Amino acid sequence: MVEANKFTVQIDDGAKLHVKVFGHDSSNSKPLLMALHGAPGLFTHAEPEACFAHLSSLFQVLVFDGRGSGASDMSGPFTHERWMKDIDYLRAWTQVETFVLAGHSYGGFLALDYAVNYPGRLKGLILIDTWTVGTLGAMGVLANILLSDRVKVDKDRQVRVWSGNLLNDEDYREAIAELLPFYAPPEHASLKRTSDSGNQVTTSGEFFGPGGNFHSKTQNWAFGYNMPRFDVRQRLRDIKAPTLVVVGRYDYVTPVSFAEEMAKGIPDTQLEVFEHSGHSPQSDETDKFRKVLLGFLQARIL
Repeated sequence: MVEANKFTVQIDDGAKLHVKVFGHDSSNSKPLLMALHGAPGLFTHAEPEACFAHLSSLFQVLVFDGRGSGASDMSGPFTHERWMKDIDYLRAWTQVETFVLAGHSYGGFLALDYAVNYPGRLKGLILIDTWTVGTLGAMGVLANILLSDRVKVDKDRQVRVWSGNLLNDEDYREAIAELLPFYAPPEHASLKRTSDSGNQVTTSGEFFGPGGNFHSKTQNWAFGYNMPRFDVRQRLRDIKAPTLVVVGRYDYVTPVSFAEEMAKGIPDTQLEVFEHSGHSPQSDETDKFRKVLLGFLQARIL
């Protein structure tokens, strides 16, 4: 197991964020890779830790609970503008000027927003199963859910979760619990649950397990306020950093077509489609994901 240094970092407005750094190097001889989790109000640093901590011999890998999630403060506002300031504050806190930024799902939305607003800060960008426009994406996934024969859902509840109108934390918990199969690849496409290296892996559906803390207020800000305002399609060409775009063939949340759009719009992009994955190739095809990730970083960043 890779050891981490744990920090509580107080941001400029007084909010405190729970931060872990793997491969911490006070001399900054190793480049910084900061990875953002998805699912605001539900996920924590544990998701990007599982994906990127193994790179700690090559990078300082920084993961954290976003404001409004996990062990970080629940003080708002939970806007992209505030979350981007938090990201840049952590960048400055590590005393580096440029870094690699990675994000999965909603973390990818934030990574994209940061990339177009702080283009000079990035050495590289890693986008895993994400989209470029909020309203189109949210309404698309809602339609896919309601038409799917893989899940039986409360339609009104799903409308609430994807439009940012959850009633309370229990409403959020129930909305996610009924969606679990939707995030995983179908059985005919799924690989065995043991990686080539013999390590047991987690499927994408299990990332959304019913345990943990649910903060519906954060989710409501994310999809009720941020998503209607999020559209970076016309600014993708402003991203100059080498970019890796990853997507699962059977991702019905952020489909392959969204990844292809990103790959066409960002000037320097490597697109990788994982043929046996749903919404989380990093867990559905762990060994391949790590191989692709390391290859990109060694060729373009290190």
